[in-house]
Amino acid sequence: MQTLITRAGLRPRCAGFTLLELLVVIMIIALLTSVIGPRLFGQVGNARIRTAQAQMKTLEDALGQYRLDCGAYPDAAQGLAALNQQPAGVNGWNGPYLSGPIPLDSWGHAYLWQNPGQASEVEIVSFGSDAKPGGSGEAADLVRGF
Repeated sequence: MQTLITRAGLRPRCAGFTLLELLVVIMIIALLTSVIGPRLFGQVGNARIRTAQAQMKTLEDALGQYRLDCGAYPDAAQGLAALNQQPAGVNGWNGPYLSGPIPLDSWGHAYLWQNPGQASEVEIVSFGSDAKPGGSGEAADLVRGF
């Protein structure tokens, strides 16, 4: 039986990784995750805000069609439900104006319909992630007036 001899005169070591090599790789992965992870998760909040703004635009378009058919926006008592069900005493309703149910905002809360609005004729409002007036960042109020 012949034994292989390396330059150092020792037998070659078995293929594989040492514990130290594995720990170094795990440490590098953990470091990359701690740097990159927060940046990726920070974009989730921005995506929710953009989604809510897009939904509010869709509701605005449907309310515009409602106004053309009925002559006025739904009042505060009728709310956004008037887009899917004809309110009593409203003539010219030609809905439903949405293809599905009235969406919830990106945080799972109902949109607020204000007629009259505070700064515009009418407004659609989302109170953000905290569902309370005011706030900043992802908890800031989103108001679409028209």
